Amino acid sequence: MSTGELLNVDPVELKFPFELKKQISCSIQLSNKTDNHVAFKVKTTNPKKYCVRPNTGIVLPKSACEVTVTMQAQKEVPADMQCKDKFLLQTVKAPDGATPKDITAEMFNREAGNVVEECKLRVVYVFSPQHTPAPDGSEVAENGQANAAEFVMAARTFTDDVQDKSPEAKALVTKLTEEKNKAIQQNNKLRQELVSGTGRDIYRRNRSYNHEEFVNFGPFLCFPLHVSSILDDQELLKRETSKSGGSLSFMLVVLIGLVGLITGYIMKRS
Repeated sequence: MSTGELLNVDPVELKFPFELKKQISCSIQLSNKTDNHVAFKVKTTNPKKYCVRPNTGIVLPKSACEVTVTMQAQKEVPADMQCKDKFLLQTVKAPDGATPKDITAEMFNREAGNVVEECKLRVVYVFSPQHTPAPDGSEVAENGQANAAEFVMAARTFTDDVQDKSPEAKALVTKLTEEKNKAIQQNNKLRQELVSGTGRDIYRRNRSYNHEEFVNFGPFLCFPLHVSSILDDQELLKRETSKSGGSLSFMLVVLIGLVGLITGYIMKRS
C-alpha cells in the first residue's frame, strides 16, 4: 500500500496471473482520506497492452474508488516471466462538487502551480490460481495448457541438471574423451610402425588428419571422425606384413635348398 496526503493506493504491485491467449484483470483501490474531492489520472508505459477503467475520475471525500486494469490476451510467454511495464497514478485536489466531466489535463500540470501527487505502480506476473495437479506431479492449467511460468522454470531446471548434476552426462563426456585419446595414440603408433611401401602410403593419407577433424559437442569433449579409417589402415598394414613375411620364409627355404644342392655337387666332383 502507498500512503499519500490525498489517497491511499492498494496495491502498488499489479499482479497478473499470466495465461496465454486470455485477458487478465486486477484491481486498484483508491481511498480518499481527506475532506476534499480528489481527481486522479492513470497513465501507463504500454497503453496498447492495457485497458484502464476508469483512467480518470473523482474520489469523493472519505470514500473509495476501484480502478480495473485489464491486460490484453498475450500470444507469447515473456522471457523469464518478467515484465517491465509500469503505471503512474496522478492525484490532485479538485473543486467541491467536481465530477469526472470536469477533469482536464491542465489540472495535472505542475507548471501551472498545481500540487500533483504521483504514485508509481509496477506489473508482476504470478502463477495462475486456476490449476490442478496432473498425475505425473506437474501443474496444468484447467484449459489443458501447461502454465507458462512453470514451463519456463521447469525447462531452466532441466538444463541446469543436465549441465551440472547428471552422472550419465558426465560419464558420457569421460567415455568420449577416452576414445578420442585412444584414437590419437593409435594414430601415433601407426606412424611409428610404418616401414613398408604400403605403410608409407598409409602415412601420407593420415598426415592430413589434424585436430580440426574432431567434432566438438561442448567445452569438455570431442569425437574423432577418422577412427574407422585409422583402424582400416592398421588392418591393411597387418595384411601386407603377413604377406611379406610368408614370401620371405618361402624364398629362404628355396635359397637354402639351392645352396645344399650346389655344395653336394661340388663335393661329389672332388
